[in-house]
Amino acid sequence: MDELTAAGIMDPQLRASYAECKRLNSLHGKTYYLATLLLPKAKRPFVHALYGFARYADEIVDDLSSTLSPTEKQEHLTTWGDSVLESLKSGISDDHVAKALIHTVAKFSIPHEHFEAFLESMKMDLHVRHYQTYDELMTYVYGSAAVIGLEMVPVLGALSDEAYSAAKTLGIAFQLANFIRDVGEDLERGRIYLPLNELQEYGVDPSMLEARVLTPQIKQALKAQIARVRELQSQANKGIQFLDPTSRPCIQAASELYCGIVDEVEKIGYDIFNKRASTSIARRLSVATPAYGKAVLARHPFPW
Repeated sequence: MDELTAAGIMDPQLRASYAECKRLNSLHGKTYYLATLLLPKAKRPFVHALYGFARYADEIVDDLSSTLSPTEKQEHLTTWGDSVLESLKSGISDDHVAKALIHTVAKFSIPHEHFEAFLESMKMDLHVRHYQTYDELMTYVYGSAAVIGLEMVPVLGALSDEAYSAAKTLGIAFQLANFIRDVGEDLERGRIYLPLNELQEYGVDPSMLEARVLTPQIKQALKAQIARVRELQSQANKGIQFLDPTSRPCIQAASELYCGIVDEVEKIGYDIFNKRASTSIARRLSVATPAYGKAVLARHPFPW
């Protein structure tokens, strides 16, 4: 049985929308997509819908091949985003991505304010170039990442409200790991996502990053940022037990693989300017293989 049928999604147009969301997720989020395969088939389409929405909005903002100006991108994002938010209220959409999202949000009663916060953070990317403090950065990260974790919990299944706090924290850890890996790419977009006051503690200023030369000061600053990711991951992992057992292997694998980006940064000697830290196929398999066994066992536990 295919995933959409397992999830009870039979309408042809709705199936097409979910298929598009899955395509976006597999194209732009290979680690997330791999982890999603560990979920029961009936849950996967709804995760794809949530990530498909996020990926589509993110591409409006960050597509470097786009000929649109920042103002034109904001107009496009605002028009599309407002349409999606209105569709969430009406329950009706003809958009090729939003149709699946609206269906998922209604099915799991996901609060609309999460999507409002996400779109606000995407707009920030078009005019905010750096963040002076960690607290300022968290305003952006809440909307760009934490709310995605919060959106996911109803689909994954919560055994306790503590699952929401853990999901929020893990979403933040994922985003911060991404910021560390992508310092060079973000500079190309004119952005710095590492708190400037924390960089200054190690003698690093924006001009040093823009020079794209790894220095002892930058290396020490990155080590401090990596330590934070690992602390947040440790806090979040304690909350995975509050999810439905069939969802835990997926989130455990996602945590290990995505937060594991910082391990890869260490392996390349912190040279994020000249090398891209990426998780090898061998590493993905080493995590996914035992996780798959746990996933199968969670769905079909031994009767003793």
